[in-house]
Amino acid sequence: MNLTLFDLDNTLLSCDSDFEWAQFLITKGVLDREVHEAKNQDFYDAYKAGVLDIHTFLEFQLAPLARHSRTELDAWHREFMATSILPRISTAARVLVDRHLQACDLCAIVTATNSFVTGPICREFGIPHLVATIPAQRNGQFTGAPRGTPSFREGKIERVEAWLESLGLWWGAFERSTFYSDSLNDLPLLAKVSHPVAVDPDDTLRAHASKLGWPILSLRV
Repeated sequence: MNLTLFDLDNTLLSCDSDFEWAQFLITKGVLDREVHEAKNQDFYDAYKAGVLDIHTFLEFQLAPLARHSRTELDAWHREFMATSILPRISTAARVLVDRHLQACDLCAIVTATNSFVTGPICREFGIPHLVATIPAQRNGQFTGAPRGTPSFREGKIERVEAWLESLGLWWGAFERSTFYSDSLNDLPLLAKVSHPVAVDPDDTLRAHASKLGWPILSLRV
């Protein structure tokens, strides 16, 4: 059996769903443009530079979930999927995922973006497992805080291993483990699997992949 892991943002998607969700809420008037747009861009720039403080970012990103009902949030997310996400899924990304699913690989999306935002996207791809940052809930209402270790940098390894353990599995259970990612932030997990693949990589990851002979591919339209 093979294990195949996919990063989501700027890998299977030609956008960052975390960034786009905040921009969507700004466009809807849910978040104040003057207050939130610059902060959203600053956090995204820090992520791309590899210097993001994940805990400070999650305070910013998860707070709006706590201020609105699940009914409102789910309705907004359906619109978000239609306008911001589906147009950013390429045929090449769907073909790649389908190839691994049809090979009966154990597949998961492994993303730092929270599971409220990414769950429907994962289901759109038909991928059965999601390892994401978890927004804490109380009685069905989001609290605005994360639960457990964020699925970010080394935290992705911790979260993947916990998920595998819950299935009675570990790294050694697989003949081949593959991780597709675009980001320097995913170098820890890329180094952990047997077959790392750089997808439309940032400059740091591209240089690293070229030096080590990792495959580099593009899923862009």
